[in-house]
Amino acid sequence: MPSEIYHQKSALCLVAHPDDETILCGGTLALLAQKGVAVHVVCLTRGEGGELGEPPLAERATLGEVREQELVNAVGKLRGKSLTFLGYVDPAVGPDNALSAPAHEPVILSGQIVNCIKQFQPEALITHGSNGEYGHPAHLLLHQMAKAAVAALIQEKYERVPAFYTFAAHYPEHPYPRLSNTDDAADWVLDVTPVLNQKEAAALCHATQNALFVRRRSEQAGRALTVREVLLTQEAFRRHWPTSGVDVLAQWLFDDRP
Repeated sequence: MPSEIYHQKSALCLVAHPDDETILCGGTLALLAQKGVAVHVVCLTRGEGGELGEPPLAERATLGEVREQELVNAVGKLRGKSLTFLGYVDPAVGPDNALSAPAHEPVILSGQIVNCIKQFQPEALITHGSNGEYGHPAHLLLHQMAKAAVAALIQEKYERVPAFYTFAAHYPEHPYPRLSNTDDAADWVLDVTPVLNQKEAAALCHATQNALFVRRRSEQAGRALTVREVLLTQEAFRRHWPTSGVDVLAQWLFDDRP
């Protein structure tokens, strides 16, 4: 393996749906890219079961294709280096807004994540938290499968096991507690205000999904809000492995050197 690839700083962000990367950790991804870290995004589904937009911007049959392009555009705004889809189909929302994870074989899915880690060789793996943020089954699934992948690499004695982090960690002042993982106490909280314009630009790429998200936040606030106003300006993380030693992600993000 070429030494310049092996030594390149890189992070892999593993998400369930297009827009998770922006809403939950878009500022962090933008800051990492700004600091010279190669950011690779891997998405479980194309979000086929999501919102169509208000008014509709896609048909149910074409939503996956539309959201794929939305994610391509958003990752570009965040200056990500690559985007990979694992090809799972996002189930439609069921009765009473019931959410579900895509059909999968756990051994195959965890193996795909292992393969992505070996392909991109990230020093940091970032994914959904222990509670799936608001309990989304697909978010919970990815958290569990990422843990399984890291455990498999450790058992294999793979020489480049990434540090394992989850976003949307819990801290007392979290503005949207429902979006935080209550079992993941934050190790640190990052101010992403310096890249809020980038995060907003990425969020605006997800046009099919924005209306519902903004409407819900507006109802909570009692006034009409913009996309920018509903975005988190602080992003919190929990390091799950290793539990000691250098926190590579924090080192990259809080080191002011070029």
